[in-house]
Amino acid sequence: QVQLVESGGGSVQAGGSLRLSCAASGNIFSLNAMGWYRQAPGKQRDLVATITDSGTSYADSVKGRFTISRDNAKNTLYLQMNSLKPEDTAVYYCGATVLLPGSRLYTDYWGQGTQVTVSS
Repeated sequence: QVQLVESGGGSVQAGGSLRLSCAASGNIFSLNAMGWYRQAPGKQRDLVATITDSGTSYADSVKGRFTISRDNAKNTLYLQMNSLKPEDTAVYYCGATVLLPGSRLYTDYWGQGTQVTVSS
């Protein structure tokens, strides 16, 4: 099995910063794409940022404020969030596409989520 564990969420005032981490562990042969998603109350889960070997991509709403990165040696994903706004308030989820040993197919896994609350 594969586990994704997020950390780093919390409460911050508008204009502040937070850094989220997502540690992947378990029976992993390789990690392909990884990404951050968020879900506000009553809304659907939206893509925030993704990272692959080819590069990164961001939702328009976070471009210039958020930076996604990964440490492949540690199987850890990060999201540096600067200039936070109240509309960034949501539960943030880490997602990863994983190739398990002996498998030819990639499988998607999700973390349990971490709350980010930005007050005005």
